[in-house]
Amino acid sequence: MMQEFKALIMRGNVLDLAIGIVIGAAFGRIVTSFVNDLLMLPIGLLLGRIDFSNLFVTLHSGPYPSLAAAKSAGAPTINYGLFLNAVIDFLIVAFVIFLIVKLVNRMQEHPEATPTTKPCPYCFSTIPLRALSQLHIGVNGGVIEALRDIGELVAPGEFESPFRP
Repeated sequence: MMQEFKALIMRGNVLDLAIGIVIGAAFGRIVTSFVNDLLMLPIGLLLGRIDFSNLFVTLHSGPYPSLAAAKSAGAPTINYGLFLNAVIDFLIVAFVIFLIVKLVNRMQEHPEATPTTKPCPYCFSTIPLRALSQLHIGVNGGVIEALRDIGELVAPGEFESPFRP
């Protein structure tokens, strides 16, 4: 059982996932610090010295000068400033991941698509590459021409359709 567990853990996908989670957690902490310590401070100063981490609404009577004072008094609060910080945090992480995925997709080689159809040299329609025969349907729905199984055109005079009026 231990060998099976070791084989599962040592698979490439599991290791890649574990490395991605560790790097993602570290990156998340960096972005959180950027939002809380660098980005929101100048925005708060521009909006009249607002401290976003201290924006809250108490659900209990009594004014509290800060979020820390409300929490120490045990008052229930809605911390919309911290929520705003978390939303900005998420948007930055999502945008960076979008840019990384876009860069990786640009760097990967995309194989050229192999064609699955070809133009018919006789009727100018598109037919499958492996087509060995083709029927042409007229306006009235009758068969007016047929291609032989080897793919060559039957001349219009050689083949008489029983459906032709």
